[in-house]
Amino acid sequence: MTSQPLKLKVCIAGATGWVGKPLCLAVSAADDLSLVGAVSRSHAGQSLKHAVGDSTLDLTISASVAEALDTPTDVLVDYTKADAVKANVLTAIRGGAHVIIGTSGLTGEDFTEINEAALEHKVGVIAAGNFALTAVLLQRFACQAAKYLGHWEIIDYASDTKEDAPSGTARELAFRLSEVGRPEVTHPVEETIGEKESRGATLDGSQIHSLRLPGYVISVEAIFGAKDERLTIRHDAGSGAEPYIQGTLLAIRQVRNYVGLVRGLDKIIE
Repeated sequence: MTSQPLKLKVCIAGATGWVGKPLCLAVSAADDLSLVGAVSRSHAGQSLKHAVGDSTLDLTISASVAEALDTPTDVLVDYTKADAVKANVLTAIRGGAHVIIGTSGLTGEDFTEINEAALEHKVGVIAAGNFALTAVLLQRFACQAAKYLGHWEIIDYASDTKEDAPSGTARELAFRLSEVGRPEVTHPVEETIGEKESRGATLDGSQIHSLRLPGYVISVEAIFGAKDERLTIRHDAGSGAEPYIQGTLLAIRQVRNYVGLVRGLDKIIE
């Protein structure tokens, strides 16, 4: 008799959030995954089946990642908030769990610390500012364009309720572009006549302008300029979380193949 392969044990932090709810359903429905933990500060102690609205999700929601990881867990997925993600990730790494980071707000210094911790504990971490396929393609195409066009800036759009800026999608795009090179600057930002803050923030060499207005979810625009021409590459997210689910599931299934931090979903697609 052939034994069935063991399912990958998954815990989701931010389980009752916009992405967390459908992700819980998707993990639970997958043949090769098992949802063993759920974290939500606002719903701690409640049954996940009531919070998500599915009677098959018979788990008690934990108040913290540390509490949830009392149950053996292979992979922690974090879709929480900027003020909680770093502590969650480091707790999971030190507990021997691999990690998927879908939360924005981490800095370059944070990623360095996370990578060092992951290497020390020999676990994999996959972080993506955006798990949607179109966002992955934006990064890929923008990096190709940067090889031929020396001037670029980034516009970062999000809803008026988003607390962190720039978004994780914009931060990751700036980081990936910096791996290609630094943009040419005709007039240095620090020599701006007037309010230099109007030129945006400099991150990994790129200027980023963050808009926070009603009507947006997440949009990112990479604009390249050359003499008498320009190129715009843009990603727009709708109001549903479905575009993020398949990318996150892919990352969950792949993360055990890595040790240390991997930034960007496109790094694992191929």
